[in-house]
Amino acid sequence: MRKKTLAVAALLAAAALTLSACGSGDKGDSPVAVVSEDTSHKAATVLDTPFEKPDLVLTDTHGKKYDLRAETKGRPTLIYFGYTHCPDICPLTMSNIAVAKKALPKAEQAELRVVFVTTDPKRDTPSELGTWLKGIDTQFIGLTGDFATIQAGARSMGISIEPTTKDKNGKTVSVHGTQVVAFSPKTDGGYVLYDQDATVDDYTKDLPKLIKGENP
Repeated sequence: MRKKTLAVAALLAAAALTLSACGSGDKGDSPVAVVSEDTSHKAATVLDTPFEKPDLVLTDTHGKKYDLRAETKGRPTLIYFGYTHCPDICPLTMSNIAVAKKALPKAEQAELRVVFVTTDPKRDTPSELGTWLKGIDTQFIGLTGDFATIQAGARSMGISIEPTTKDKNGKTVSVHGTQVVAFSPKTDGGYVLYDQDATVDDYTKDLPKLIKGENP
């Protein structure tokens, strides 16, 4: 099992360095750059002090308000910040989780909450998010809203995201942290962090324990 335990202070420093800078004119374009300075090469980081679940009220794929804390209270929850036009890391991360989720018993699949929060709310409308997520897992939850609100929520978990910009060639560039944070159904605290190198096998091995609020 690939894991380590770190103090939150050390984790925050590492998490802030793990960013993906992706550029796309349309979906499927090549990334402008991918930068990862986290050299730990560990899939799961078990935190000494869990993160508090972000106090986010955003809009789901049906255009309705979604109170993250209220809707996921007491549920095993994975949260990821990314965007639908991402050419590589975002779809791979979500697909890895989706494949691993299918290995769970049906009851546990229904219990798990996987939340994808967009870092590109100008383009990721509720409809756009819904269409994209349906191609990965129909049970996944997509959220969009005000960028400043989303950015503050990500920061509270040590995840850096920046506003979408254009590079000198006119390509859209979105810079965002690539971590998945797992929240315990027992405490609602974010106690395990996964980096972008986490594989299907990592999630397949860990999800049964995360569902119960146990350490992977």
